[in-house]
Amino acid sequence: MPELGLNDGRYTGFATSMATREFTTNSAEETIALGYKIASGLTPPKLVLLRGELGAGKTTLVKGIAEAFHAASQDDVTSPTFTLVHEYRGPDVNIYHIDLYRVDTQRQLETLGLDDLIAGNSILLIEWGEKFQRFERERDIEIAIESLGENQRIIRLKGKSLGGHPLKERQES
Repeated sequence: MPELGLNDGRYTGFATSMATREFTTNSAEETIALGYKIASGLTPPKLVLLRGELGAGKTTLVKGIAEAFHAASQDDVTSPTFTLVHEYRGPDVNIYHIDLYRVDTQRQLETLGLDDLIAGNSILLIEWGEKFQRFERERDIEIAIESLGENQRIIRLKGKSLGGHPLKERQES
C-alpha cells in the first residue's frame, strides 16, 4: 500500500469550525491507502457524505476505510447500488455503506430505516446523500471525489470534525 505522508494534503480551512483538506491520488491503490488514513480519524458515531459522479472512486475509498476497521477486506467491499445498504461489521466499528442514487423520495428513504443504523459504534458512509437536505445538515464529514482521468482523483474532505489525526483541522496561532 503506498504511504501517504502528513503533508500530502493541502489545508484550506475556513474561519468557522469547518475545515477542508485536499488530496490527489494517482491509482486505486493510493485511493484505498487514503481511505486507511481517513479511517484513522473517524471516531464513531459518524455520518459521512460521499460525493462524486458515477465511477469517481467512492467505493474504492470505502474499501480502505472498511479494511482499516477490520470490518471487511478490500475484495468484500462492493458498490451498494442495487442493494442500497452494505453492512460491514468490525470488532469495534460497524460500517454502513449506503447508496441513495436510486432513492428519490422521502418515503423511499424512510423505508430504509437508516435511523436504526445510527449507534455509538457505527459509521455511515452515504453516497448521493446530497439528494436529501437532512444529510446535508447532519453530516459530520463530506468527502468529494473528482476524477481527473482514468486513475487520478482529487479528494476533498470537509467537516466539522476531521478527528485527531493528520487530516484534522490545524489550529491557527
